[in-house]
Amino acid sequence: MLGRRWLEMTWRDGLFAHWPVDPEVVAAALPDGLSVATHDGDAYLGVVPFVMDDIRPRGVPMGLSFPELNLRTYVEGPNGPGVYFHSLDADDRLGVAVARGLFRLPYYRAETDVRRGGGSLGDAGDGTPSDAGDADPANGRSVRFASRRVHRGVPHARFDATYAPVGEAFTPEAGSLPAFLLENYRFYTAGSGGRLYVGEIEHEPWTLRPAEAEIRSNTLFAANGFDRPDGDPILHYSEPIAVTADRIRRA
Repeated sequence: MLGRRWLEMTWRDGLFAHWPVDPEVVAAALPDGLSVATHDGDAYLGVVPFVMDDIRPRGVPMGLSFPELNLRTYVEGPNGPGVYFHSLDADDRLGVAVARGLFRLPYYRAETDVRRGGGSLGDAGDGTPSDAGDADPANGRSVRFASRRVHRGVPHARFDATYAPVGEAFTPEAGSLPAFLLENYRFYTAGSGGRLYVGEIEHEPWTLRPAEAEIRSNTLFAANGFDRPDGDPILHYSEPIAVTADRIRRA
């Protein structure tokens, strides 16, 4: 449980795209104090585009909304298992400044276009035909998410994809790979001098669907010093979820 629910927000239009990688690949990029978390011997790098909606201090009637794109991995730390973000791109100058200042997270300014379409990848409004097939017409909805990093002094990064949910909704079972990848309620970040900080979030268990995606461009791996992982990603689409977050503290 959180010591104090400082921020409230809703996360929506989320795609979780995960690639299994050798744990040594991840370990080489972690700060001191963190070790690699694995599932059946694999570490994972995840690319996650979504929209953070109505972000506001608890009790404030109106908040910020902006799209975010992050590259993450999963770690063991002094406060328990959690997420480590290699980079976070967001299309909001104020939101980036606040996140970098208050949460010490590696946020970067980006220009992002998010378009919601119909039930299949070809309905996202981008005019690009898809070979990925049709999403569930009754429950699905496609999202076109295109991001271009414009932050000065850091490597450029682009991501352009159309994705949609397919299949039945489910909640991850304890011990399963989806639970390992998504049921994380803690993140770590390193401040100046390598000092390690931890933040906590809280929400109901995820409601997920299998997903399909047409990823036209993704340079996040190269921008963060990784080779692109082999093979196709494991894809999940997340239903909207209300989230609360606490202030970060020393780990």
